[in-house]
Amino acid sequence: MILGIETSCDETAAAVVDDDGNVRSSVVASQADLHARYGGVVPEVASRRHLELVTPVIREALAEADVTLDDVDRIAVTQGPGLIGALLVGLSAAKALAWSRGLPLIPVDHLQGHVAANFLAPEPLEPPFLCLVASGGHTLLAGVRDHAGHEVLGQTLDDAAGEAFDKVARLLGLGFPGGPALQKLAEQGDPEAFELPVAMARDPGLDFSFLKTALVYLCRDLGDDGVAERRADLAASFQAAAVGQLTAKLKRALKRGEWEAVALGGGVAANGPLREAVAALCEECGLRLKLVPLKLCTDNAAMIASAARYATPLPYPDYLSYDAFPSSRPPVPA
Repeated sequence: MILGIETSCDETAAAVVDDDGNVRSSVVASQADLHARYGGVVPEVASRRHLELVTPVIREALAEADVTLDDVDRIAVTQGPGLIGALLVGLSAAKALAWSRGLPLIPVDHLQGHVAANFLAPEPLEPPFLCLVASGGHTLLAGVRDHAGHEVLGQTLDDAAGEAFDKVARLLGLGFPGGPALQKLAEQGDPEAFELPVAMARDPGLDFSFLKTALVYLCRDLGDDGVAERRADLAASFQAAAVGQLTAKLKRALKRGEWEAVALGGGVAANGPLREAVAALCEECGLRLKLVPLKLCTDNAAMIASAARYATPLPYPDYLSYDAFPSSRPPVPA
């Protein structure tokens, strides 16, 4: 039985997953309302809130799974990437629990967690498959050929998809978090109302770029009254351009390798038009599409525990010197 802990950004999460990949519990305490007043996540505020929530969330996850710490034989925790202060809260809690009971600890890469959400029951997806991970902090194409890791085939060169959605939502006066609000507003607009350029459309690679300059200039030309009148069309047009780039690079990646299935991960994977576009692409290519439940798209600890099932545990007490990493993979221990 694995207890997973996730605190990489503004969700405090804990989950219990058994060795067969069944999610016994998954508890997520979101800080979205707390950060809404600032228009985005404030790292210091997030860290302090994690300190308040991490213990109650772990207790709730254990209670929901109807287990105690005596039933847990491994502790898994997000080691990075993410906000360093937030990560340290979860890592410290995991170390304390593991050390106090003499349990092994499994540090997990957050992005591998999004990939590993596809390994959970029911209907786990087996490699090889191509996974598009799109969230507020990350956007990448991952080639998954085994359970233990993934190859980065392409990634964003500037903002992640979710961050771009949030910034555009702020530009249109929609508040934070912006992704769901932007999608809801876009449902009332015309995605062809404005022709927004797709960044890197002629680039032969698989990297992404979600430049928002064209929309900024468009809003400036429209003026405040024009933006207010055409907000739905602006939202729909930007969403269409973003989804178009994601699916275009996914299609290009599919042509370059032998893949049996496609999976979506990350919070932006909950976007309806993106799901529909990827589903249409998979049907066209005759590939299986794996869509994890919406509650496992956003940051959660079940995906961290899932990744831990295929990772080598660090023995007690060697992990006490392990640190979090904010933006890149940690060095392999000697």
